[in-house]
Amino acid sequence: MLPILAACILSGDVCVLQRCPHLEDVDTSIDILRHLGCAVRWNGPDLEVDSSTLTRWDIPDRLMRRMRSSVVFLGAILARCGQAELSYPGGCAIGARPIDLHLSALRTLGACIREEGGSLDCTASGLAGAEIVLSIPSVGATENAMLAAIGAKGVTTVSNAAREPEIVDLQAFLQKLGASVHGAGTSTVVIEGAEEPLHGCCHRILGDRIAAATYLAAAAASGGDIFLRDVDYRHLSTVTGVLRQAGCGLVCRDDGIRLTSDGHLRAVSPIRTAPYPGFPTDAQAVVMSALLRSSGTTVFVENIFESRYHHVPELVRMGADIRLEGRVAVVCGVDRLQAARVRAMEERGDISYWAVLFRAESFTDMLSRLDAINELMDSDQAVIDRLQALQEELSQRWLDARVGQECEVLLENASRREATDDDSLQSWQGRDIYGALVHVPLPAGDHTGRLVNARIVEAKKHSLVAEATGQPW
Repeated sequence: MLPILAACILSGDVCVLQRCPHLEDVDTSIDILRHLGCAVRWNGPDLEVDSSTLTRWDIPDRLMRRMRSSVVFLGAILARCGQAELSYPGGCAIGARPIDLHLSALRTLGACIREEGGSLDCTASGLAGAEIVLSIPSVGATENAMLAAIGAKGVTTVSNAAREPEIVDLQAFLQKLGASVHGAGTSTVVIEGAEEPLHGCCHRILGDRIAAATYLAAAAASGGDIFLRDVDYRHLSTVTGVLRQAGCGLVCRDDGIRLTSDGHLRAVSPIRTAPYPGFPTDAQAVVMSALLRSSGTTVFVENIFESRYHHVPELVRMGADIRLEGRVAVVCGVDRLQAARVRAMEERGDISYWAVLFRAESFTDMLSRLDAINELMDSDQAVIDRLQALQEELSQRWLDARVGQECEVLLENASRREATDDDSLQSWQGRDIYGALVHVPLPAGDHTGRLVNARIVEAKKHSLVAEATGQPW
């Protein structure tokens, strides 16, 4: 989902993402897109992104830190703008997730990336197709390389690429934009740089296989009968294989997956997480939770993230019998669990839905609880969306009203705006007394820290354009 939101930047047009999940990371991505100048709005369950209004190539630290996956915007911004400024993304509680593979892939394409003080200053005067060989099949690095390669001249080959279904979905979206991308789902992805401008499209978002795995595990643990629509069972073969071995009845069809369980599960063979098509690390915690009351002992081996057992101490609080040794967790089934105050840890350590599951009287009760929570979150988000839209409208009205006014501008640095047709002038940017960003054409030279009298002549989306009425001092 998030790479597709980043890929919308490449179109320079309107993209409609059908059935877009309303999640915190999606909201953060929307905030990033709006900061870049894109127009984004919800239309029921669909999300419309208009990137024709993109005006910026920087992402502030406050947005980068809100989610780990924010770095996926780097490749798309470089391909569209030829430059990018951003900080390192937020940290991750489940283990080290360096972005060195991302940066190495972009450098192979010809990007110049300067790392200084936790920030990245990237320029790409001319990206060129190349052969990128990933040392590990990183999902994020594969996505970033694909997005950047769209803006490169020639053919790019990504070897040892990640094979996840999300990579295939990204390829499908890029193809709808008019890009030439092939091989997703295999270890080699080939991207031809776009010679013609891309265009908008309508794309139905792939169902979240980890969310599907969560519902399946919940039904298995609680003794439920559930049918998940619009789920590709081929994407969940390792998870369904484990649940079938645990004693669940499963019917996998083209239109979805049905699971039945009496709630009495048995231990299964050792579960080892691995890159797709292996057992997904994101499903490790939910399947472990489902097997807490199973008969027998199950061994989990976490091969992806070294710190992905933060949930174990909390499950132990509820009476689970789990023993940890490095990357190995041994789960011995118990007769019963008890209610407890717990804190579920994920990437940011702030998501807890297993407490909801174990306090619910039944699987149906759990679903009703989740529905109520979702309704409250949707209502809150609607208020936030309205306030953000009102803020943008009032801000633009204020900027428009400034046209014709005179002000003093404290000059900060040269800007990348085209000054005028006069080659002797250079565009500088600074702040007026109200803190508004103002661009002023000035004679060549260093004006950092100087003041200049200016008259506002034009209001842009996030800034003002002025003409100097005196000399800087």
